[in-house]
Amino acid sequence: MKRAVSTIEGSRQNLYIGGRWVEPHSGVYVKSFDPTTGMPWYEFGNADAQDVSDAVDAARAAFENPQWRRITQTDRGKLVRRLAELVLENADVLAEIETRDNGKLLKEMRAQMRALPDSYTYFSGMADKLLGETVPVNKLDMLNFTMREPIGVVGMITPWNSPLMMLTGTLAPCLAIGNTVVIKPSEHTSASTLALAELIEEAGFPAGVVNVVTGGGKTTGDALVRHPGLSKIVFTGSTTTGRTIAANAAQNLIPCQMELGGKSPHVVFGDVDIDRTVNGVVAGVFAAAGQTCVAGSRCFVEASIYDRFVEALVERTGRIMVGHPMNDASDIGPLAIPEQIGKLKHYVASGVSQGARIAAGGKQPSREDLADGWYYEPTVMTEATNDMTFMRDELFGPVVGIVPFSSEEKMISLANDTRYGLASGIWTKDIDRAMRFANKVNAGTVWINTYRSAAFMSSMGGFKESGYGRRGGFDVMREFSRVKNVVLDYSGAMQDPFVIRLR
Repeated sequence: MKRAVSTIEGSRQNLYIGGRWVEPHSGVYVKSFDPTTGMPWYEFGNADAQDVSDAVDAARAAFENPQWRRITQTDRGKLVRRLAELVLENADVLAEIETRDNGKLLKEMRAQMRALPDSYTYFSGMADKLLGETVPVNKLDMLNFTMREPIGVVGMITPWNSPLMMLTGTLAPCLAIGNTVVIKPSEHTSASTLALAELIEEAGFPAGVVNVVTGGGKTTGDALVRHPGLSKIVFTGSTTTGRTIAANAAQNLIPCQMELGGKSPHVVFGDVDIDRTVNGVVAGVFAAAGQTCVAGSRCFVEASIYDRFVEALVERTGRIMVGHPMNDASDIGPLAIPEQIGKLKHYVASGVSQGARIAAGGKQPSREDLADGWYYEPTVMTEATNDMTFMRDELFGPVVGIVPFSSEEKMISLANDTRYGLASGIWTKDIDRAMRFANKVNAGTVWINTYRSAAFMSSMGGFKESGYGRRGGFDVMREFSRVKNVVLDYSGAMQDPFVIRLR
């Protein structure tokens, strides 16, 4: 891959449409900022409605192109597997690009990029295993069966927190099935998706199978979700934006797959190993600086161990190293966008005004070497209640509220008292209690004595305002294929069309 951090810095990055790198129709480019310095480090094209239309047209032409449509499922799987090999070969470069663009730890991004090829390989193996069914009917000499086929052009709008990881979960199955794609990465983190486009081209995918249009949500994103040439829309982001996208897609009767906001509960019972559980809670809310949709930012602790647990959590939080993401000694890096700093300050202040107490963090770090970046200290809020504003809204930052509870019944009520339903976690040695929680909690994923343990083989998705549709496992293959019913009469008999035969 030619593209690397050194070639991106100070450059203008163009759109990738129909297998060509093209300048935006408007000639407008937008700056992308380095979260560690707050300074621009490259520019990307701001695609307008004409660019988006060109990309959708290119994807539609590629979908009908025999070079893509008429190859065998096995050969299509080989292309996806070749992409997996290229991602692995370029994993360290992709990791550096991600870190520079969104501020996540380089050591975390290296591990993530080296794991992504497994997802492409997994779905490449499914390319020739998407089966139809033979369906019994109440007529003799009649064959009734279903077949699964690609749905067409899929528009994907990806988030800024984990651009390539979130893209892979839907791109890999889409390509394995035979769809074509138009990707609109976040305007805050476009570089890694553009780099991936180079690898897609190198892997040998026909021109137009994958297209990348960069730009703002109100320009590029809006034009994409309103385009009637799409067959499906995939969106990962806020619930508010998800509502807008779904409403626009409905005008063209285009289905959506949505992974939206979360306000996930950690539930800690008194029988746990406190130190082990504290580490799990820390990983669940402070990893990636809290910029994960499944962050366990509401922590309910049984009253019998509340004080000891808070003491241990505050002590462990105080040892978290906030630092430059390229430094392997850092535990968390900066936030990806500067707006998050003001948002966190607002919510922490509102929590204090409503009666919560800052037990750790609660501000930007004062170290001189971090002064220019978008850093925020991991924050523990005690004496919280579930009705406080910061406990109701998704913060997308390293802030957790701790609430005591006295009974299992009350805990279930608190855990479910949210408009979201993405994930949940319970910590206990009582397997019966854990299973009762799993049955009663209203969340798409339940973790028991672990948190954020995700796998591409598993089906994941949210309930309530956390969205709809499934990602991962075989379920996602169904999401990006459609069922066609075929009926064959092989009797060879002549039948009067106006004679009705009773059984």
